[in-house]
Amino acid sequence: MDKLISFSLDDQQVTASPDETIWQIAKRLGHTIPHLCFNDKPNYRPDGNCRTCMVEIEGERTLAASCCRKPDNGMVIHTQSKRAISIRQGVMELLNTDINQNVAVKSNFAELAQSMNIDPYRFPKTQQQQQQNDDSHPAITVKLDACIHCNLCVRACREIQVNDVIGLSQRGAKEKITFDFDDPMGDSTCVACGECVQVCPTGALKESQLTSDLKTDEAPVRSICPYCGVGCQVNLHTSNNKITFVEGANGPSNEGRLCVKGRFGYDYITSEQRLTEPLIRLEGREKGINIDPENPLSHFRKATWAEALDKAANGFLAHKQQYGGHALAGFGSAKCSNEEAYLFQ
Repeated sequence: MDKLISFSLDDQQVTASPDETIWQIAKRLGHTIPHLCFNDKPNYRPDGNCRTCMVEIEGERTLAASCCRKPDNGMVIHTQSKRAISIRQGVMELLNTDINQNVAVKSNFAELAQSMNIDPYRFPKTQQQQQQNDDSHPAITVKLDACIHCNLCVRACREIQVNDVIGLSQRGAKEKITFDFDDPMGDSTCVACGECVQVCPTGALKESQLTSDLKTDEAPVRSICPYCGVGCQVNLHTSNNKITFVEGANGPSNEGRLCVKGRFGYDYITSEQRLTEPLIRLEGREKGINIDPENPLSHFRKATWAEALDKAANGFLAHKQQYGGHALAGFGSAKCSNEEAYLFQ
């Protein structure tokens, strides 16, 4: 184990591992340092480009980005000094001049700006040509007018999910995020895992199903994705007893990541085509796939669970008695949940 280091953080003497950053140590001790371009989910590296996490270190001329900087023995660090707070507020006010009203009201950026009590009108808005929203993707809406170039979506796509779809093009004031060769997102090779949406701090990337905002006031419900046996943990955000969006939770099998089904495939819950009770085929109705899902009762009738299970069991038993046990077979699938796979065996 590496030897611990000792230093002062906001007039408090602390010890920590030399592998920890100032931001990580501060969070562990209950100190709040703003951040936008850094995400403390597993495997995200700090980038230090947004400069909203700057702290003051005695004896150093410039402030340091706490998400990247690691402390040394004897260092004296101030996270709430007048200079550090002033610089962070100035950074937020400058960032605010480059984004329009497309930024989500309850996004991380908006909540951070409110908590820091910034002046949204201190600097004049930059005269940029308004960019059209990219609605080409069925699950994700792109609003580049709300982008602050924090690079979180690029790291999420390239380094975390390793899909390598999102990148940066052009330079300076014209810099922007792009998909593949500057294609519309819906025409790109995006697999719709949604990791970029989950980490975007402004709502420049958001779920298409959300017509108003990114967050609700209701507490999320912790659950497990029902789509397969991996057991990804999820946070279900709800409003009026309906799921509004899904976030990956930090579980042992997924570490906060989700696939396209786990993140966006929850509309079946309220689908009118969802079966909510057992059905038994009507006598004389042909077997086939050309059944209108809107009207299954044209070929089936409603039944109780007891009747349906008895009919299925009797059918298996009759087939076994006529053709032998070798005539019965079943197919499992990785798409089954662990509970379903256990019952199947």
